[in-house]
Amino acid sequence: MKIRYVIKYVADMDAAVAFHRDRLGLSMRFASSHWTEFDGGGVTLALHIASPDKPAGGAQIGYHSDDLEAFYAARDQLGVTFTDPPRDQHGAKIARFLDSEGAECSVGG
Repeated sequence: MKIRYVIKYVADMDAAVAFHRDRLGLSMRFASSHWTEFDGGGVTLALHIASPDKPAGGAQIGYHSDDLEAFYAARDQLGVTFTDPPRDQHGAKIARFLDSEGAECSVGG
């Protein structure tokens, strides 16, 4: 398991991009009105437009598993509660689970 993304939910994409690019000096990989990626030095910082269920200021960790199906199959043995099973999303297979504090995380394979 590796950390692949930190997803930061923002209310104003233009202001958030300007802050991370111009003030923090992060190198931008990709930008759109709802999703922007920065090179975080081994982990991607992704800005995502906020929504009622994912308010501005919140964040989510995105993991990567070399065998997502095996991780999902072992969920009961590992004591991991999934909120969304592995399925094709955004051009990749992604699942969602809850961490020890009840925060939702994503994992791709």
